[in-house]
Amino acid sequence: MSHIAETMQALVLRAIGDVQLEYIPIPAVKSGYARIRIEFCGVCGSDIPRLFSKGTYNFPTVCGHEFSGIIEETHDNNDSEFKVGDRVVVFPLIWCGQCSACEIGQYVKCHDYDYLGSRSDGAFSEYVTAPITNLILVPEMVSLEEAAMTEPAAVALHALKRGNCSVGQTIAVFGAGPIGLITAQWAKVMGVQKIILFDIIPEKLKLANQMGIDLTFNNRDQNSLSVINQLTNGKGVDLAIEAAGVPSTLIEALSATAYGGRIVMLGNPSSSVTLPADLISQLMRREVDIVGTWNSDFSAFGNSDDWRTVLQAMALKTLDLRPLVTHQVKLAYALDALRMMKDQSDFFSKVLISP
Repeated sequence: MSHIAETMQALVLRAIGDVQLEYIPIPAVKSGYARIRIEFCGVCGSDIPRLFSKGTYNFPTVCGHEFSGIIEETHDNNDSEFKVGDRVVVFPLIWCGQCSACEIGQYVKCHDYDYLGSRSDGAFSEYVTAPITNLILVPEMVSLEEAAMTEPAAVALHALKRGNCSVGQTIAVFGAGPIGLITAQWAKVMGVQKIILFDIIPEKLKLANQMGIDLTFNNRDQNSLSVINQLTNGKGVDLAIEAAGVPSTLIEALSATAYGGRIVMLGNPSSSVTLPADLISQLMRREVDIVGTWNSDFSAFGNSDDWRTVLQAMALKTLDLRPLVTHQVKLAYALDALRMMKDQSDFFSKVLISP
């Protein structure tokens, strides 16, 4: 095998802010694992601080955890349902299998997990290896571009489940990034009566309108609490989803929740939040549930889970995430796209990288 054939292109994070396009060895396939040729990898909002300000758990790292691809090689002792050439998505959390959470299949609560793209090498590259237990086949009717958005769509679905979202409710989503937009689309699928969406970037609100979300407001121009009081006759929303990770929007979301309502904290916090005493008092009197959410539910046994629900909804065209994709870039030019996202020098929603 030639030198070139044994290596692959990857975006390697050497230190905070030091990202290079390099040739690195193609990962070897361990027992129980498969090697996947990456077709598309989405850039998550969390990837930008990972690359440019916070770093990862160790260096060097290849980031990227929202991806689809094709199995190129498997190393499996059992008769697996997967074979070379299959189109797959990959649950990026690699659970320990030993802790109390893993024993009951709640992998997102695993005490000692690995994670593709932050703790070990991910998919800003040509190939990745992953446990066969973490793979799901992509239905024929779903393109690999769409399939690369399975992970954020599963996270959005999980957040609504944590919020006990149900038919006939009024909900507010703060933040119209990809996850906020997918959350709003899922809420529509679930039969929510009113979906009120806030952001400060007009293009994001326009994109929401194109995706069938009508009640969109720029909370730079309009006070979100006034808007919500007007639309709910002063009652507030049954469910508020904070999807921006900004202190001010968390306070707005908490303020907008009705008696007995819920708020789900979905956005990664950009900085510390101080809650006013009178707001805390109001939350107590209104008996508001404040719920955290992280990641999504995944079944290693092929049972119904957030991931399979997403793929099924995409296959049935109930969930259409294609309008989210604003940029598709080749791996060789991906660094420019990542810098654009960091500097916000151009409007973007979902950016897909393809080798």
